[in-house]
Amino acid sequence: MALPLAPADAPKSSGLPLDLEDAIRTLKKERNAIILAHYYQDGEIQELADVVGDSLQLSRAAQKADKDVIVFCGVHFMAETAKILNPTRKVVVPDLTAGCSLADGCPPERFQAFKDKHPGALVVSYINCSAAVKALSDVICTSSNAEKIVRALPADRPIIFAPDRHLGRFVAKKTGRDLILWDGSCMVHELFSEKALVQLMTRHPDAQVLAHPECDEAVLSHAHYVGSTTGIIDAAVKTKASTVIIATEDGVFHQIKKLVPDKVLLQAPGQDESCACNQCPHMRKNTLEKLYLCLRDLTPTLELEEPLRLAALKPMERMLEMSA
Repeated sequence: MALPLAPADAPKSSGLPLDLEDAIRTLKKERNAIILAHYYQDGEIQELADVVGDSLQLSRAAQKADKDVIVFCGVHFMAETAKILNPTRKVVVPDLTAGCSLADGCPPERFQAFKDKHPGALVVSYINCSAAVKALSDVICTSSNAEKIVRALPADRPIIFAPDRHLGRFVAKKTGRDLILWDGSCMVHELFSEKALVQLMTRHPDAQVLAHPECDEAVLSHAHYVGSTTGIIDAAVKTKASTVIIATEDGVFHQIKKLVPDKVLLQAPGQDESCACNQCPHMRKNTLEKLYLCLRDLTPTLELEEPLRLAALKPMERMLEMSA
């Protein structure tokens, strides 16, 4: 009699426990750890996290963390942020190679040269950048507080905004400030197609369109709401529309479905309908298996040299103060 085949994603001969979720919960207690997860993580990871949020929420959670170990389920710059704010805590990540197209597209050496071309300008850097770029900045922002922070800066000072030009253009339009934009973009949000979105809206005329400001301006022009990841989740819950079209990474669907399970959630289409372009390949590098292993072995560990950490800490603290 043939034995049933194991599921394709079942742990093989790597010594992993059969019940990964239970093993992760046990290890979390043993390690005195807190698990932070971004909304763009797989739902199974979100369910295991102590805090699920966007970049601003996770920054605040990291700042307040009182555990021995911080496990950051996100991308590299997020784990760096946790270490910047918690130098005495051990910060581990499921996959240290989980990067970010925005951070990777703004190397500190090139950004320093760009900054040198605009002497006297204040530098507002989106949190989606490396610790080295944060250290070159006057204040950090997230999509939740970028408008508030730019409005609070002196009107007589020019402002460099990096690294996302789409968010920068959106903030400039909202505030009336003439921002000097670094030419960067998110590989996920830039791929949403205006043409395909309009076609989808035509098929669902009563749907509400919610978009992240990292999207191209042409896509944003059709949105009923533009805001941060948390803002999009809140808007999806509060809208009276029964169908919602969402232009951001589809990890947000997990939380929205928990809160309003009867609503129809549609992903804004990308330029190539044959790929899952709406999913960040870096965010999705984190898996339950890797989460278990990093808790078991307390590695990969995120380390920062102290001079760099201190330089990056100042603009981070200014952001948290300004967005309180």
